[in-house]
Amino acid sequence: MGGFFDNLPAATPPTVDKSYRVLARKYRPQNFDDLIGQEAMVRTLRNAFAMGRVAHAFMLTGVRGVGKTTTARIIARAFNCVGVDGTGQATADPCGVCPNCKAILADRHPDVLEIDAASHTGVDDVREIIEGSRFRPLQARMKVYIIDEVHMLSRNAFNALLKTLEEPPEQVTFIFATTEIRKVPVTVLSRCQRFDLRRVPQERLKDHFIKIAQNEHVLIADEAVNLIARAADGSVRDGLSLLDQAIAQGDGQDHNKPIESSVVSEMLGFADRTLVYDLFEAIMSGKPDQVLALTEQAYAGGADLGVLLADLLELVHLLSRMKSIPSLENSSELSELERVRGGKMARQLSVPVLGRAWQMLLKGTQEVEIAPNRRAAAEMVLIRLCYVSDLPSPNDLIKQLTENPESPPTGRGGVSSASKPSGSMSHSTTSVPYGGGERHLYAVGQSDNISSVASAQQESLSAYAVAETQQPVPLKRENLWHSWREVVVFVKEQQARLLHAHLRNSVHLVKFAPPTIEIRIDNNAPNTIAQQLTKLLNEHSSERWTIVLSKHQGEPTLMEQESLQALADMKQVEQDPFIQEIMKIFPGAKLGKLVNPQLDEYGLFPEDVPSVEGEEDYLYNEDDIPSYLND
Repeated sequence: MGGFFDNLPAATPPTVDKSYRVLARKYRPQNFDDLIGQEAMVRTLRNAFAMGRVAHAFMLTGVRGVGKTTTARIIARAFNCVGVDGTGQATADPCGVCPNCKAILADRHPDVLEIDAASHTGVDDVREIIEGSRFRPLQARMKVYIIDEVHMLSRNAFNALLKTLEEPPEQVTFIFATTEIRKVPVTVLSRCQRFDLRRVPQERLKDHFIKIAQNEHVLIADEAVNLIARAADGSVRDGLSLLDQAIAQGDGQDHNKPIESSVVSEMLGFADRTLVYDLFEAIMSGKPDQVLALTEQAYAGGADLGVLLADLLELVHLLSRMKSIPSLENSSELSELERVRGGKMARQLSVPVLGRAWQMLLKGTQEVEIAPNRRAAAEMVLIRLCYVSDLPSPNDLIKQLTENPESPPTGRGGVSSASKPSGSMSHSTTSVPYGGGERHLYAVGQSDNISSVASAQQESLSAYAVAETQQPVPLKRENLWHSWREVVVFVKEQQARLLHAHLRNSVHLVKFAPPTIEIRIDNNAPNTIAQQLTKLLNEHSSERWTIVLSKHQGEPTLMEQESLQALADMKQVEQDPFIQEIMKIFPGAKLGKLVNPQLDEYGLFPEDVPSVEGEEDYLYNEDDIPSYLND
């Protein structure tokens, strides 16, 4: 029965070249000379074959795509090559034309067995290898077992392999490959000759990819090859896969038109390199409107904003290196964009500014990964960078405050916070004493409503800390400290932790007569305690205090008094009739740590401090120690 569509021509299926091989397989190294970036390993193996000192087991480790399995196959051919005339011996330069070489290249040699440990992880799989190793090779000179991803073997499988690996049959060689060398037991590593295959440098990858593109009669821009080499991250196979994809992205009809970097950037999800430089310049200029416009442009072009922050991180690192190594500006390893524009940026920006940008970007990349909206998180990071761009570095701030303490701090452009127009964002930077050093605090606000942000933790600054930073001279105390314990507590309040620890553990009070304190210091304590304490007290008191070193015994240290007080409390509790009855009911029970709410932080009873008017000098002698401390 005829139909309306009977006379339509039959659909012709698209023609696909079934013989096409991807570049990673087509250009797989056939001998040691073809391996790139692994000169140390190649030199060692060549010498070993030349001297006849080849190991019976190899461990090849490295990241994916650097040539572990390829090296294993070359070693297998080197063992079994018989030369063109069939009489050759083991050699580091296999001929590639003898039956053994051809069979190994075609993955069909019966004596060269490749095993994927990811799918053969058990003891039974290893037992089959051990049983097979007892038989002599069928055709080749040496039976070779290539076990890929060997770290996937179970613990029992590794243990089953140990004895055979230590004393293998004469005609057997084991070659292991792994990307996780730390997961391989040490007992296995000690029985193998280990080779660490390195990441291939970006410049070597670029040259390699250019040669392959020429062999494939493909035109590709240098910057496009640079992007592919950078994305490969040292892996030849990954780079060749990306090059294959880039060739497919090009105009297949026009072979005279090169593949541009913009095509590769779009393929990889990268922002254009020029856009990254434009973005960083806008950030350092403090122009958030331009920053957001460039971010929108990158996002519309398909760039991942998390990757964009990583690109900025890489740029900051490059500029820091160029700042530290000026000769890098003329290096052939860098592109023209990096040399010219990057060199100009490196000369204009200081290392502290670059370091601050690095820290904020590094934290920002983590925020992007956990944020529900990646774009919003990335834009917030860039906006924060804009508003700290003109803050002075800590060194500049200290210099400004030292030379002219009354003037407000200025940014890198020399404009002070007070001189900015009303309603615009104002920036200021201050540093306050903290823990014996300085904590640098960055304040970002609008007119009088300034919120303070710490440069590292971005924590809010209290109003008291702001007042402290506005008056660098410490406030002098009119009232005196009435006891030694009050002095020690004051030192703790000033965050002088090390001095406080020494005063508590190593200092014996001999005489307290304000403004003079006489003390004895233990021999194992620093001899600068008196100077440090004198300086601290005089900085915060209107009176001039003097610390005198004495040889008198003095009273116990605060730590010793605490221990004696604890012993006295324990003794008193043990003598309590109620406690004694409980101990009889529960024989073997022990008293735990006693907590006396009446004691202060030093484990002592609060002091009865005399008033200032009736205060008298007191000299401590051994006879004056309270009786409960002598018990």
